[in-house]
Amino acid sequence: MTATLADAPATRAEPGSKGARRPVPVARVLRFELVKQLSAWRVRLLLLLCWLGPGLLVFAIDQQSTLPSDTLFGRSMHATGWAGSLVVLGLAGTWALPLVTSVVAGDVFASEDRLGTWRHVLITVRSHRRIFAAKAIASVSVIGLLVAGLAVSGILGGLLAEGNQPLIGLDGHLLTGGDAAGQVLLAWICVLAPTLALAAIGLLGSVALGRSPMGLLLPMIAALGMQVAQMLPLPVAVRLALPGYAFISWNGLFTAPQQPGPLLIGIGVSLVWAVVATALAYALFVRRDFTNLSNDGAGRRALTVGLLPLVGVLVATVGVVAIGTGGGGSGITQDKVQRSMATAFANLFPYQQAQMRQPAVDPTQFKTSAVCSKSDGLGAQEGPGNDWRCTVFWGAPGAGVMAQAVYQVDVNPNGRYIADGDGPIQVNGYFLIINDGKPTPNPLWQFDGNVDLLPSH
Repeated sequence: MTATLADAPATRAEPGSKGARRPVPVARVLRFELVKQLSAWRVRLLLLLCWLGPGLLVFAIDQQSTLPSDTLFGRSMHATGWAGSLVVLGLAGTWALPLVTSVVAGDVFASEDRLGTWRHVLITVRSHRRIFAAKAIASVSVIGLLVAGLAVSGILGGLLAEGNQPLIGLDGHLLTGGDAAGQVLLAWICVLAPTLALAAIGLLGSVALGRSPMGLLLPMIAALGMQVAQMLPLPVAVRLALPGYAFISWNGLFTAPQQPGPLLIGIGVSLVWAVVATALAYALFVRRDFTNLSNDGAGRRALTVGLLPLVGVLVATVGVVAIGTGGGGSGITQDKVQRSMATAFANLFPYQQAQMRQPAVDPTQFKTSAVCSKSDGLGAQEGPGNDWRCTVFWGAPGAGVMAQAVYQVDVNPNGRYIADGDGPIQVNGYFLIINDGKPTPNPLWQFDGNVDLLPSH
């Protein structure tokens, strides 16, 4: 039986005749594939780790005095339970989700090559299309179950550790517990799109490379390559055109107003990659010659049908994003950094004063502005780097002079930055604030922010 003769035994016989042998329904094949997937020890181990690991990790980290301050929302883990889930989300996009897609989707077809069971499966099911559909749906279902475990476990671990407390957003504004819950759930839903893209790449690698271990590792290699690319000073159009950008662009959900543009583009690009990679995997699968036992799918066709179309998709999406957004360069400009710093400080200052039991500060009573420079004003005043320096000015209520605070700012290529207080010490120096008997660091000492990479209109 060859792929080009798929379904031929079932379609040539007259309907209702004794010789007609209908292919096995997709639902039955799907149940079989789900049982087979969930019976594998690797998948069972992943289920255990995904449903228990994040919660235990968040709870254990919360009991420590040192927090992962270099991780987004890491320094807020002692303040609210929602920060722990966002830390898990950041780590999942970097490590857990690529691993999950590799183990599940990257092995779903290759396992049949290793075990030599293709002939049995084809004779039993009698439909290449139904085999492919069942295996793809089963893989996505198991991956969805694993992602749900990561989300639920991280949320429960954080809530058990710190409870449903308000969360400080990436522009300093305070989200209530209910608002934070909605945004956290939405962020987890948004990363399903790039996860589907990696799963589709895993299906393609599993079909194209057969029993080769490279098929199993392909989603992880693709994810690693996209992570490295995001750390480089790439043009914003190239950055947004990579499907992995949706793993980090959920940051824009935690600003006011929100920054949905990069996130929506990242989701759209990821879905395009998922559809194209799945279609390529299907095209390779139905054309494969299963009568040749030495042919496990690897070869020239894997390059021409599998890799080159994805390169074409990348080039096309870069062009579409560049034309559609009008974005050029890094997307990080002096004006954007200044506006973001001024907004974050203006939102955090009243919160700090309330924590210190000082008289309430009305933000409308004073104007806040920021002056930022890169490399001490030498060279182009744009782009990422740890050499940004910002001075924030604000008019203190009841005073006739403008107060100021200095920050060293490290801006990442993806627009996220960390502002580190550099004086005066009584404003943004490191000191603990005792609130309800619990010491917390000064919120103006260090804080995270986010620059929208798309042009502002």
